Order: sequence, then C-alpha cells, then structure tokens
Amino acid sequence: MNCKQPKKSPLLEVCDLQTWFPIKRGIMARTVGYVRAVDIVSLHINRGETLGLVGESGCGKSTLGRTLLGLEKARRGKILFCGKNLLELNRRELREIRKSMQIIFQDPLTALNPKMNIIDIITEGLVEFRLIQGTREDHAKRLMNEVGLDEEAIYRYPHEFSGGQRQRINIARALSLRPDLIVCDEPVSALDVSVQAQVINLLMDLRDRYNLSYLFISHNLSVVSNIAHRMAVMYLGKIVEYGPTGDIIKNPMHPYTKALINAVPKPDSEEAKHKSKRIILNGEMPSPSTPPSGCTFHTRCMEAMNICREKAPQEVKSGKHGVWCHLY
Repeated sequence: MNCKQPKKSPLLEVCDLQTWFPIKRGIMARTVGYVRAVDIVSLHINRGETLGLVGESGCGKSTLGRTLLGLEKARRGKILFCGKNLLELNRRELREIRKSMQIIFQDPLTALNPKMNIIDIITEGLVEFRLIQGTREDHAKRLMNEVGLDEEAIYRYPHEFSGGQRQRINIARALSLRPDLIVCDEPVSALDVSVQAQVINLLMDLRDRYNLSYLFISHNLSVVSNIAHRMAVMYLGKIVEYGPTGDIIKNPMHPYTKALINAVPKPDSEEAKHKSKRIILNGEMPSPSTPPSGCTFHTRCMEAMNICREKAPQEVKSGKHGVWCHLY
C-alpha cells in the first residue's frame, strides 16, 4: 500500500465537487451553456470499505469516478486523497499518487490493447514506475494466479479469452501497483449473470486480502447490495440519499431510491406481495444541461409538492443515513 495517511482518517474525501462540460455552438465555438454531469457532490470512503454508487444511466456516476482519477477535469471542489487535494497537485505529484488509485472499466474487451499480450498489459504499470523486482514473467504469473487465471496464458492476446477472463485480466492490471483505491466502473454489467457472481466474489476476496477500498459504480442494486458497505444514490449529478447498504435497502427514504429498489426483479411469490406497492417512474431523466428548478427529481416524483418545484431540499440526517427530500 502507498498511502501514509493516519488510519483513522478517510482514505478519500470529496467536498462540493463539480464537473461541468461546456456546450459550444457557432463558428467561434462560443460557450452557450454547460452539461452539469456532477453538481456539488460530497462523499467519503474509508480504508478497506466499498462505497456503492447507484443510479440510472446518465446520472453522472461514471463521470464522478473518472473525475476522482483525473480523467475528467473538475470545475471546482476538493478531492482529498491521503490528505492531499488532488486538484492542487502539479503533474509530478499527481503522477506519483496515481500508483495508489486505479480503475476497472466497464467493457473488458475495449479496455485491453488488442496488440499487446497479457504479460505486457498487466505489468505495464510496474515497468512505467520502475517497480519490477525480478522478471516481468514472475510478476505476471503472480498476478494471474491472484485473479484465478492460468499463469501459462501470459503470452496470449485479449481476443483469446472469454469476457469474464478478460475482466479478471483488467482486475490484475489494476491490482499490479498495489493501490489503496480502485474505482470499479460497472465492472460486471457486460458479463453473464453466472460470471458476475464469480467476479464479485473475486473483488471481495481481494478487498479483504489487501485492505483495498472500492468505489463500486453500478445501476444494479442487487449487485451493489452484495459488495458495498455503504451506498450513495445519485440522480442528475447530485447525491439524493446515502447510508449503510442494509439501511437503504430495508428502509429507503427518497422516492427515487424506492423506485430503484422496487424495480429489482423478485420471485413470483415476492412479486405478489409487493404488486400493490409497484412504483413506476414517469418520463425520462431531464437533461443535465437544463436541470429542473427546486428538487431535480420533482418532474418524475409521485409525491412532489409545491415546495419541491420552488426550493432545493436540504440534507436531513438520521444517524448515518442521510437524504435530500422535502418529505422529511
């Protein structure tokens, strides 16, 4: 592990983070507006903890994860990692801290260079940071064993593996530098259901073995509920509810969270019990370039009141469970 911060402090702390993308039009490419992909988000992740980030496609989950790693440029806010604000570091300082932060991308095939064999892919970071001790082959075989793949396959190419095996290779690459934090950007959404469970179990085993911290991004609450200690629900660039995973699953407070949980498929016996409570969201998510006034969810909320259209809700907290909703 690379981080030397005191163990009681959060490994990652995000304060009022904004990531906006300019909308340019005309011959002069004049900025006429912004897409508010991430809009005033605050969260934290402790050591050895998994924070699940859930929400519909287009709500800003992946943009938030990419901003934390510097793959997207933040407009304002703070990203404190190991006590250092990443947005204030120079290129040399940021390069050094990149060893402690890695990412697993959603599509296991496009995330791998088809012209590189596996030994080059999973040891590339070690070579770049001059951390090779012994031979590249020894490191590659060790990493392949850690993710449950045949160590003799290190000279094969990505197209020779199945989707689940390719995602294990992506995990091996992320693990190679022994990071403190890994952003998992929907790492199982492109895999078969049976393979999803295997990859989730692998991630949990590696987390416990190396005391890793994960930001686990997904739209699948069933998957998140199995791996995450805490959960944050995101809608239109904002966090609308957060808390321990068990609390949110058993006692969701925000109408949007209730709708997401209600949409998870259930066995027929359970479906009959909950049929009368079915929650169906109306319409589609508004454009993040022109978010609604007041509570951004009021245009689709079954419980919207007049105040929801006029005023943005403040945080209401009960223990470790927080929600932004006028109902409370």
